[in-house]
Amino acid sequence: MIEDISLCVPGDSGAMLRVPAWRLDSGRPGPRVHLQAGVHADEIAGMLVLHKLLPRLIDAAEKGLLRGCVTLVPQANPLGIGQFRQGRILGRLHEPSGRNFNRGFPESLAQDRPVGNLAAWQKALAVLAADADIVLDLHTDEQALQYVYLHQCFWPAGQDLAAALGAEVAIIWEGDSDGAFEEVVIAPWLAEGRFEGRLVSTVELRGQGDVSDALAQQDADGIYRFLCVRGLIAEPARLPSWQGRAVPIGHMETVFAPATGVLVFERELGDQVQAGECFARIVAVPGDPSSEHRLVAPQSGLMVTRHGDRLIQAGAIAAKFTGSEASSTWTSGALDP
Repeated sequence: MIEDISLCVPGDSGAMLRVPAWRLDSGRPGPRVHLQAGVHADEIAGMLVLHKLLPRLIDAAEKGLLRGCVTLVPQANPLGIGQFRQGRILGRLHEPSGRNFNRGFPESLAQDRPVGNLAAWQKALAVLAADADIVLDLHTDEQALQYVYLHQCFWPAGQDLAAALGAEVAIIWEGDSDGAFEEVVIAPWLAEGRFEGRLVSTVELRGQGDVSDALAQQDADGIYRFLCVRGLIAEPARLPSWQGRAVPIGHMETVFAPATGVLVFERELGDQVQAGECFARIVAVPGDPSSEHRLVAPQSGLMVTRHGDRLIQAGAIAAKFTGSEASSTWTSGALDP
């Protein structure tokens, strides 16, 4: 019933690396689901979520409740998982090339020309998800509320995912995001114009430090309920009505640090901050009161994410807010630069 479908991809040293993956296939009609975590190797929460979810899915399959099939890739990035430097994992960027692991996925999976290690890994992961109807890509932000990131073609149908997870915000995007995994998966669907029964979402499981048995179990339970509602598991499940807020990506406000210094937040995640209100300060020269920079909200909104360290570099993202109108600074592409 459970099949080991682990991938082997070339590492930066030339040695082959394993991407652990499993598939449960009922042999019955039903949705095809792909669940993965750790594309950015320093985002750990989703790895524990899928670790807890897999035994429950196996149990459902053994009881004859599984319909369709489900693939799980709990630790998707063997290139990034080895990038430890001075005791910390640096998993967002591919160190040899400086590229974001979740950008530049191949536009075509049919190409068979020689590619580098990073592209080979990206293609292998995308091929694994290519025949799925439902794809959840589990990530985390630095410090954040839980939110889901969905293309506009999946909204409002995707409210069931937001409700199942208890996500506080849904960010609705359109256009392109520089070849992120999610974009590559839905590209053929956009060409077909067929979205019924399909969904792809980047799920942001709060912040990078929010890793615990309690939170992982809560999120695994939420995904399980969602999969029941979507017909993968023949088990009744009820979802609460979703009480969060949906925000077009162009309405999200990103505030950048004007200087390097000590970052002091005056408001918390989830706080409603008014336009012009100071939510944080940067002390550029400790000891010099005149060196303080006040960071203010460009418009009224909910603080969704904030910088994880309390020493910030000029130009880094200090915080992101929901907005009720178009942001004056957003142009196009992904939410993060």
